[in-house]
Amino acid sequence: MSLTTKLIVAISIVLLLVLAPFSYLHIRSMKALLFQEAVTAADNISETIIKTTHYQMLENDRKRVYQMIDEAGKQQGIEHIRMITKDGMIIFSTEREEIGAFLNKSASACDMCHAGDRPLTQASSMSRSRVFKWAGDEEVLGMTKAIYNQESCYTASCHFHPADQNILGVLDTTVSLERLRDQTAQYTRRLVLLTLVVLFMIAVALSLLVRKLVIRPIHQILRHTQKVGELEFNTKVEVATHDEIADLADSFNDMTKNLKASKEQLEDAARTLESRVERRTAELKHMQNQLIRSEKLASLGEIVAGIAHELNNPLTGILVMSSLIQKDQNLEPSFREDIDTIVHESKRCAGIVKGLLDFSRESIPQKNLSSINQIMEHTLALIGNQSIFHNVEIIKRFGESLPDLMVDPNQIEQVFINLLLNAAQAMAQGGSLTIETAASDSSICVRISDTGCGIRPEDLRRIFDPFFTTKQKGTGLGLSVSYGIVQNHGGAIEVESEVGVGTTFLVRLPAAGHCAEGEEAPKAAA
Repeated sequence: MSLTTKLIVAISIVLLLVLAPFSYLHIRSMKALLFQEAVTAADNISETIIKTTHYQMLENDRKRVYQMIDEAGKQQGIEHIRMITKDGMIIFSTEREEIGAFLNKSASACDMCHAGDRPLTQASSMSRSRVFKWAGDEEVLGMTKAIYNQESCYTASCHFHPADQNILGVLDTTVSLERLRDQTAQYTRRLVLLTLVVLFMIAVALSLLVRKLVIRPIHQILRHTQKVGELEFNTKVEVATHDEIADLADSFNDMTKNLKASKEQLEDAARTLESRVERRTAELKHMQNQLIRSEKLASLGEIVAGIAHELNNPLTGILVMSSLIQKDQNLEPSFREDIDTIVHESKRCAGIVKGLLDFSRESIPQKNLSSINQIMEHTLALIGNQSIFHNVEIIKRFGESLPDLMVDPNQIEQVFINLLLNAAQAMAQGGSLTIETAASDSSICVRISDTGCGIRPEDLRRIFDPFFTTKQKGTGLGLSVSYGIVQNHGGAIEVESEVGVGTTFLVRLPAAGHCAEGEEAPKAAA
């Protein structure tokens, strides 16, 4: 469905919802007005009959009165006329068979005045009217008109009505409502037809306006985008209006201009690509040399840690036992010098082992203002080209305008190397490695997430313990050293993992000028 059709249908529905209640209320008002006119007409007929027969009633010429009523009942639209006495007796009717019959006070012609405890002597025309079915399905209007005892009546010599009798009888006239129904139906049809014509005219006008003001400019913009998609940047959208579509066209023109400039820049870059490739190759060789050096240092750290660990336990036992022997008062003097030599050399070996462990773990941070994004970029440059990362997709989501950190960049780089290598080793069959940096309150958060094998829950709480490892090769010192480095910088490191899904490490470091003591690091997102 086109935009024009949608707009026309939507606006037509809105107009229909607005015009439908209006038309309904208008028809209802017109119907009420026509009914009021019908009631007034019926009341006037009754009044006319009473006044035209008044003289004959004074003369007591009942035959003439009945004849006149009978003639009036033959007029078009009048269905039934009858004269009823105060006691409810029908003394005359155009329907001869009901003459002489009596009506009780609950009859439809009487109940409007006799509904209360006391009968009404005056009532409005609407109160004296009633609508009912006549001769089957025909709907008619009944009007009851009281015949009052006027002065000329109770003073006449031929009449016997007392002066205190207000009402002598009732004239009940029934008129057809067929003409009223026909007028109402005709008016309804005309109003519905007029409403449909108005809706059609509005739809046509809207169609022309939308096509001129919206559809045509949109088609121009669409053709422009197709040409831009075909790399034709010399095209331009021409819109004569001054509205939002014109602003959109200007935006497309600006975009095309920028794309053309970008294309020219790319062509210039392609012409100098060879020199850039040579320069980049030199940089890669430099980074490769740094990577080889980093791998040698990492291997040396693992060897040193393993040797120190193997030597430390027996050396501690020797030092303890020799110290106990040295303190023994019963030791022969000839052996004391040898024992002293053993204790001294054991302590010297312990110092050497401690130095090896310190080398394999951490040193005193040499802090300076550094950018966390630059540290991470340098880390990726060092290890990103290793074979272990060949099947790993590295996704970088670095925050912009992050504050600097007061850190030792070499030590923080060592932390990132450990975490990135562990993540790559967990994805032996390939996967994705997501690195995110962002500011949080007064800290900088670094989130490293992999899609590797994950860590078992029973191992998760021990991964920062020294010499604990789940790998076949390794000293178990990498995460322990990383944990110590982050703590020495006033930060925190946390981990979440799910077997078969992946692992996420979160490193939080305080920004320059802020202290992280007592702060709680946010939980890592798996």
